[in-house]
Amino acid sequence: MSFNDPAAAVGNAPNNPGVASVGKSKGVRPTIFVKELSRRARRRLLRHFLALSSGDRLLRFGSVLSDDLITRYVENIDFSRDTVFGVYDRKLRLLGVGHLAFAPRQALPSVSSFTTKERVAEFGVSVAASARGMGVGSRLFERAAICCRNVDIDTLYMHCLSSNKVMMHIAKKAGMAIHRDYGEADAYLKLPPANPASVLQEAVEEQVAIIDYTVKANLRAVLKWLSGLPGIRRDR
Repeated sequence: MSFNDPAAAVGNAPNNPGVASVGKSKGVRPTIFVKELSRRARRRLLRHFLALSSGDRLLRFGSVLSDDLITRYVENIDFSRDTVFGVYDRKLRLLGVGHLAFAPRQALPSVSSFTTKERVAEFGVSVAASARGMGVGSRLFERAAICCRNVDIDTLYMHCLSSNKVMMHIAKKAGMAIHRDYGEADAYLKLPPANPASVLQEAVEEQVAIIDYTVKANLRAVLKWLSGLPGIRRDR
């Protein structure tokens, strides 16, 4: 999907895997649904971040945060100000998390010259080791970009270590301008303004992700109930 193409079709498979159904055959990635998360997801968010290795914590946060600091980070996420996205597996574990933090452009001097808007957005992403190579990070970024467009933000910013190959790949794939300095990198993406197609795309993707989550949750509940019946064992 091109972020600079305002006429990107909502159901144009395979470039929009958030709504199109694809299989797991060789060379074809599974469908990835990106859902906006709420305060109710804090427990799963904490579990996701605590499962990151030391190396992954370094790449995600810029330093190897302790479990206590990660817990504090999750507890302090302001869902009324920021937007957090997640990709769930069939057991409702978070395979990937994207945190879109909004701030006045003055708060990020290195970005302020790129925009005339009052706010800018910074994006951070983490993907579980079991989900690497599936395109989870890219899908989270795509969803963050369309969200920014629809809330009148034209500059999306990422800051990471230059050694973070995943973030660098996402940035290059999106066509972001990358500036490297002292082992760190700043990447900026200029976004086109919102239009009816972008608004519809975000709404449809969110609704499909909600349906996917509901189906998985209901299936989990049924399997849990079945596992309690005498003589029946099911994988939870």
